[in-house]
Amino acid sequence: MFSKILIANRGEIALRIHRACREMGIRTVAVHSTADADAMHVRLADESVCIGPPPAQQSYLNVPALITACEISGAEAIHPGYGFLSENAAFARIVEEHELVFIGPTPEHIAIMGDKITAKDTMKRLGVPCVPGSDGEVADLDAARAAAEEIGYPVLIKATAGGGGRGMKVAQDADNLAHAFSTARAEARAAFGNDAVYLEKYLRKPRHIEIQVIGDGRGAAVHLGERDCSLQRRHQKVLEEAPSPAIDAETRARIGATCADAMAAIGYRGVGTVEFLYEDGAFYFIEMNTRLQVEHPVTEAVYGIDLVREQIRIAAGLGLSRKQDSLTPKGWAIECRINAEKLPNFSPSPGQVTAFHVPGGLGVRMDSALYAGYRIPPYYDSLIGKLIVTGEDRLDALARLDRALSELIVDGIDTTAPLFRALLDEPDIRSGRYDIHWLEGWLAG
Repeated sequence: MFSKILIANRGEIALRIHRACREMGIRTVAVHSTADADAMHVRLADESVCIGPPPAQQSYLNVPALITACEISGAEAIHPGYGFLSENAAFARIVEEHELVFIGPTPEHIAIMGDKITAKDTMKRLGVPCVPGSDGEVADLDAARAAAEEIGYPVLIKATAGGGGRGMKVAQDADNLAHAFSTARAEARAAFGNDAVYLEKYLRKPRHIEIQVIGDGRGAAVHLGERDCSLQRRHQKVLEEAPSPAIDAETRARIGATCADAMAAIGYRGVGTVEFLYEDGAFYFIEMNTRLQVEHPVTEAVYGIDLVREQIRIAAGLGLSRKQDSLTPKGWAIECRINAEKLPNFSPSPGQVTAFHVPGGLGVRMDSALYAGYRIPPYYDSLIGKLIVTGEDRLDALARLDRALSELIVDGIDTTAPLFRALLDEPDIRSGRYDIHWLEGWLAG
């Protein structure tokens, strides 16, 4: 087992990783920009290293600075968290070239799943169901027209290197294909430096279902059921729950086994999430995230397993701690992403937190790096915390979420917490009858 791990991230996920390491008896090294010198993960880590000024390109994305921080601290491994360099195959390769351990998948698997077309082709070969779409990249508008006619309108134009909804446009019919195609390519070029796009069938009212998988890198893999992430705004997840209100035990076992078998076949190492659109009883693969997900706590709550600890165990060569027949879901979990944003426009709201009170009681967990007096910097993602509740069933979890939200206090800044109080009054939310378009329609109404 490692004696010291460098955490190449910030905020709540850096603190989450530190806590897992501390419980495992592993010393931690926090890295930080000058803007994060007073961050909670920096305060609690055994050591800290400043790696640059506030802009992420000069600090958290500064690969030489991260490698140097490992060398001067004596860290044996790097945990990338999520975001930043967590799905950067070149970074994972550099880490290994410096005889350090990257706590995550191999560079090869990150690269395969990082390109949407390659990922889809790989999953098709492994027997994972995929959305009907173009045969790889569509090079020009004529090719896009031909592919769209074969697929059938409406179609979704997606960047091959995309993420977070960027480089993604819907063409409802042939008349607006040209505009959607050129706009998607322009967005992709600006966001990723790569304007390659492909086409998929646009599903009208799907749910976003993702399957949590863990592989030992030696041909064994398990799944930990599904998360329902259908409540989204601008393709960004807002609330997640496990299990899904739309999935029964038989369906869960079937799609879970399909994903676990695929990961075992390629010798996948570490945790990962296979994401699907689900409509009319059918699953359609859209992408795989080769890292820890923001919403991983709902799976931990339902399956009673520490996913960060699993990542570290597997990276240290200890293999899986559990077999599939011992992984049975129990109860219900819901997570709300609390952002430092001002409603109703969701504009950023950085600033000093003057008071912070975390909800408590049975079945309540708050993953946050906030504290009273902390000044939220304007340079990074607006996520400031995740409120996770569990219950014996969905109604119990919803009641607990309502109670926990009423206890949450974050003064000095605006947050999105009131959004969730309002959502809990909606019949569609309480019944679980929502899809990936529901939230934007509700916000627009």
